[in-house]
Parts: sequence; structure tokens; C-alpha cells
Amino acid sequence: PKMKEDNCLHAAFICLVMLCYSHAITTEKLNHTRPSLHGHHEKGKEGQVLHRSKRGWVWNQFFVIEEYTGPDPVLVGRLHSDIDSGDGNIKYILSGEGAGIIFVIDDKSGNIHATKTLDREERAQYTLTAQAVDRNTNRPLEPPSEFIVKVQDINDNPPEFLHENYHANVPERSNVGTSVIQVTASDADDPTYGNSAKLVYSILEGQPYFSVEAQTGIIRTALPNMDREAKEEYHVVIQAKDMGGHMGGLSGTTKVTITLTDVNDNPPKFPQSVYQMSVSEAAVPGEEVGRVKAKDPDIGENGLVAYSIIDGDGMDMFEITTDYETQEGVVKLKKLVDFETKKSYSLKVEAANVHIDPKFISNGPFKDTVTVKISVEDADEPPVFLKPSYIFEVPENAASGTVVGKVHAKDPDAANSAIRYSIDRHTDLERYFTINAEDGNIKTIKALDREEIPWHNISVFAVEVHKQHQEAKVPVAIKVVDVNDNAPKFAAAYEAFVCENARSNQQFITISADDKDDSANGPRFIFSLPPEIIHNPNFTLRDNRDNTASVLVRREGFSRQKQDLYLLPIVISDGGLPPMSSTNTLTIRVCGCDSNGSLLSCNAEAYILNAGLSTGALIAILACIVILLVIVVLFVTLKRQKKEPLIVFEEEDVRENIITYDDEGGGEEDTEAFDIATLQNPDGINGFIPRKDIKPEYQYMPRPGLRPAPNSVDVDDFINTRIQEADNDPTAPPYDSIQIYGYEGRGSVAGSLSSLESATTDSDLDYDYLQNWGPRFKKLADLYGSKDTFDDDS
Repeated sequence: PKMKEDNCLHAAFICLVMLCYSHAITTEKLNHTRPSLHGHHEKGKEGQVLHRSKRGWVWNQFFVIEEYTGPDPVLVGRLHSDIDSGDGNIKYILSGEGAGIIFVIDDKSGNIHATKTLDREERAQYTLTAQAVDRNTNRPLEPPSEFIVKVQDINDNPPEFLHENYHANVPERSNVGTSVIQVTASDADDPTYGNSAKLVYSILEGQPYFSVEAQTGIIRTALPNMDREAKEEYHVVIQAKDMGGHMGGLSGTTKVTITLTDVNDNPPKFPQSVYQMSVSEAAVPGEEVGRVKAKDPDIGENGLVAYSIIDGDGMDMFEITTDYETQEGVVKLKKLVDFETKKSYSLKVEAANVHIDPKFISNGPFKDTVTVKISVEDADEPPVFLKPSYIFEVPENAASGTVVGKVHAKDPDAANSAIRYSIDRHTDLERYFTINAEDGNIKTIKALDREEIPWHNISVFAVEVHKQHQEAKVPVAIKVVDVNDNAPKFAAAYEAFVCENARSNQQFITISADDKDDSANGPRFIFSLPPEIIHNPNFTLRDNRDNTASVLVRREGFSRQKQDLYLLPIVISDGGLPPMSSTNTLTIRVCGCDSNGSLLSCNAEAYILNAGLSTGALIAILACIVILLVIVVLFVTLKRQKKEPLIVFEEEDVRENIITYDDEGGGEEDTEAFDIATLQNPDGINGFIPRKDIKPEYQYMPRPGLRPAPNSVDVDDFINTRIQEADNDPTAPPYDSIQIYGYEGRGSVAGSLSSLESATTDSDLDYDYLQNWGPRFKKLADLYGSKDTFDDDS
């Protein structure tokens, strides 16, 4: 509070002194008089005379102190004209910036006053215009003229920094005097007047670590070897003071946050000297075993650590990689380990910085080492085959049960369990092979054909007897070795053509052969003619000794009319052991050729057609023959479809009378019997259908007294006799057409209309209703309509 009071008193004193000084200067200048309307001549360019008027009244540049807070308006200055005699006839007028508002003039005396408090930082000067006029007529007595009123500065503004807070970085362990940041403050006061805007910088907080230059505001380090790992952030307060830093000056402050950036000045360090790890022998390569970590207090790229294995008996079995997210070394399995072979390994792991700063290389090696001991744990392992794959050979056509080969697997565990073998049937769908479950011997089940399948690829499983889930699988490739079991044959279905005018020893075709067997049992092929036709008069064969043969003409003068086709047998033998051979037939056609040997025609009919009928005539003859044959066939077919007689007539057989006189088919108008064969015989349901058109071979002798006279006209007696014969001989149906009318179907509710059964029974049925059934039933109505009528007719 005391310092603040001293500052205020000092400022008031300075203002009072400057006010008195300004008033004295203004008064002195206003009292200085110049001639009013006089001027002098000046010679301008090119002889032109310029006239410059001289003001007839007095003024100068006026000054007024800012921030005046007195009770009365401040006198800025006074205007006076030479022509002003003091009688009051002259009137002074003021115009321009702030006229009438800030600045007012006494129109009689010309005194100018400031009615308001002025701020130089708000406006430094004002431009006004003054003029003297006649009070009565307002006629200008002098030309208007401008003058300036300047606002005189006082120290009323403290320094201000560009930012309230600054942030800066500097590397740790920087040398003393290293520049950190420059802070800048500004003062709104007039820098050209006094020391109001002269600033001096100083540090209020942050010693002894940092310092600031008084004139420039540059902050520098003040202590050596500042360690980021010990303290990373510093808070510094900087002051800017005007008046050159002297007492009574105004001041401003700002805060600067300074952060030490990291440098690689610390090596990595393992927190322990030995790491213990374990891995199962069942682990696969690439599986993680464990992790190690070296601590480095540096950050960013300065703290990056790379791990490597530099020594140990497990260098070939394990590897280490770096996890850059966690900065850990990851130990991984590189190869399969075996508990039964080696139970522990030792590694020497090194951790080293990736980026090393040469400035701090003297701090020591930026790396560290540690020992990693890894123990192998026993695991229940599946069987292991002695080989990763097997290849066997077996000759084709080998007998069933032939041994192909043997696979062998063992249990790698200490228990050494027994092993059982089996074939994966998905790889042997046709079941060509079998395996002995005890010893792993693979045998054939059936003969193999190399020409069908040259290779068999199967898979064999090995499982532990007491642990079925532990199994191993191995591929087995079986090659079927070729045996010379296929004879060579023509490579294609050859058909040769020879010209009628062919010359002797002329070659007309080249043949080759194929053999399904392997090359060892195939070519070279030997071509020859059979011994019985070795001296064939027509053709000869030449073996070209390159698995081909040429067929040549032995004689001249072939004729299609005599023979147009020749079949030449050719024997082909292979080079296998034992050799195989086959006889193939070459078809040779005789053709007509021109003088150049080009084929014209190979048809033997060419000569015949020229000597006899034309082709069209032969076709017409053949068409006529075909039509005649068709007519004959149609005639025979229609003949067979003609109806045969319904009954075999015999002169001695009286049944023809029954058919003639007693046909119940179409009434009396129907004189022809119908085909009874179309009606169904109930006995035919069981498969026995007796013939109706022939006599039975064995017949019962007719009873005495029952045979009617051959020429009897008593139809009723004749029918009754036949009925009795049928009743007494049920094994043979009556061979006439009457029996059909008695069949109404088994179980028919309509009853029967036949008179065959009714004649042998004593029935009292009334058949008079038959008279109403029309002419078709007239005969029945006459027979059964009335007993009396029947008796009378008899």
C-alpha cells in the first residue's frame, strides 16, 4: 500500500510540472506577433511568380495533457488577429474535429478550452480550423486556417504481454544459457515521450533454474544437467516494468510453463538377473513361452528396446521378438522340443536401446543382459512314424496277399505304449490293400492293374492301444510296377486304299502301334506278316525300325471287278520280357485312280452300272418288289382275321339243330348265331377255359331211354335230355350254346331266366309277365307263360 501511494504522488507531481510548462510555452507563442497581410514574392518554375499570403493572426501547435480531471476546463490556447483592436467587432469561429463538443472557443477573446478529459491512447491529436469574421455581417476578415491540438502523454498504461500463458520446451541436460523462449510485452503509452513505454524484464519465479534477459525478454537455462526423469515441468513468472524499471513505473506479469524434453541418457535395465520359464513338449513352433522386460526411464523412441538371444544352448530351439507396445521381449518356440531328449534349456538375452544419442555415449553401454532358463514339461504325445512318408512298389497282377511294405510308429512317451495300425478307408475306397494291425505290414487284397491305376495313395493311422485319442497319420504311396501283360495293337483303325494301276513296290500306307504297358515293356515294336502268308503275292511289309511299318504293293494290275477288298494280317511284337504280340488286320480297298495316283472311285459297282441298268432303274425295280411284298403281307393278315365257324359241324351231331332253332340272340329276325366265345365262362376265372368248338375226348355214355330220336321235333324233350346229362356229368360242361343262357353271375339277386334249371324243379312261379316284354321274349313267354297252354301244345 505504501508503494502504491508513492506511485500516485509521483504521477501527480509530474502532471503538475508539465501543465505549468505547457501553459508558459503557449502564452509565449500567443504573444508573438507577425505582420498580418504582408507577403513576399517567390519565383517559381519557368519564370512564374507565386504569391504566398501571410496570416494576419497568430496561432501555433497546441498541447493538452491527457487524463486531466480538474474542476475547470483546461485552457488549450488563444487565437488573436492583427486587425482585432479590442472593440469587439471581430468574432472568432472554431470548426473541425471535436469543435463545439470537446473544444470550445470564446468568440471575443479567442481562448480555446477543452471541456472533456482526453486519452492519448484513444486519440493522439485533433485537427481544427479557425477563422475571424465580422461580428455584425459574418464576413470573413481573414482566410480560414488549420491548427493541431496534440494530446500530451502521461504514464497511465501498464505493460501487457501478448499471451497470458506461455508454453515452451527445452531438452533435458541442456547447457547453461540455452535459449528457451522469448516473451514480449507492449505499453500503450507514447514511446517517444519520456520513459512511459520503456520496459525492463525480470524473473519473479523460476530461479535458480532459468533467467531472463532484461531488455529482450529471452528466457535461458541457468543450471546444467537438469534431469527430466527427476523433474519434468517448471513454472516461471516473468515481469515487464515501464519507466525503465525505476520506482513508480507500472508493471505486468505472465506465466511460462517450461517442459524438459527427453533425451536418451538412460540405458535399459532388467529388474532381475534370472527368469524362469517352462514349455510343454506338445507345444508347436511359434507358441509363446514367456516374456522378459528391461526398464528404461526414457520415453518415446529414446526408450525403445530391442531384444535378442546372444548365447545359450537353446539358441536353435527358441527365438525372441520385441513387442513394441509393451516394450517386452517375447520368447517363442522355434522348433519342437522333446522331454525325453532334453529337459531344460538356458538362454542369454540382451536388451539394447534402438536409438543412441552420441552426446551421452559416455554414460555407458545402453544395453543389459539377463539369463532365461526354460524347462521342458512332459506331455502325452501321439505316436510318431519313423518316416514322414512311405513309398512302396508292388508288381501288377500280383496275387492277393502279396506284401507291399511295412510302416512303423512308436510312442515317444516314457510309457512306450503298444501301437495299432489301420488304413484310412477314405483313401482306399476300392479296398485294394489291408494292413496288419500289430506289425504294420501292408498287403494286397486283389490284383492290381497298372494300366488302370499306376499309383495308389493311401493313409495309415497309428493309435496307442490304451489311448485311442492319441493317433498319428502318415501318407503311403504305392507304385504299381509294370508287367508286360498287354500286346501292342494298331494305333488307329487303319483302312488303306490301293490304286488299280499301282506300281510294284509302291508304298501306300504307314502304320504304327500302341502298347498300354510301360515304355520298358513297349517299344521297340516289331512288325511282320504271319508265316503262312509271308510270301503274299499281293502285298509286302517293311519294318521301318522306328515303331512304324510301311505296306507296299508286291504286284501290278489290281481289278475292282475281280476283288475290291483285301484283308492283310499283320503281327506286332513288343520288346518286353516275355514279349507279347498280336495279329491285327489291315483292310485294303482297291480304288480307281487317275494317272497322278489321285483316288477317283472305290465302288465296285461302277463297272456293273455302266454295262447294265442305271441307278434310277434299279431303285424303281426295288421299289416295285417292296410294294408287292407289302400287298402279300396285308392279304395274309386279312385272311387270318376272317371269322372262323362258331361250331364244328358234323353230320352226326344233332347239336346243330339247337343252334339253328333255339338261338336266343337277336330274335327271330336274327338268323345267324353270334360268337359265343366272347362271353365269359365262370370256370375261366380259375385259369381253366374249356374249348367250345371241339368235342370232348371222353364222353359219358348216354343213359338208356334218354337218347332222343335224331329227327325228333320235340324240342322240349331234347332240352330236358341235355339237362339231365349235364346234371349227371358235372366235370364236362355241355358243348352247346344253350348253357350260356343259364349264367347270370354268381350271387345275382335278379335270378335266372334260363329254363335249364327250372325244368328239373317243381316251381309254381307265374311267368305270364313275359307276355308284356315284347317280341324278343315271345318264345320264352310261349314256353313258360302257362302250363295249360304248354300241355296242350305238347
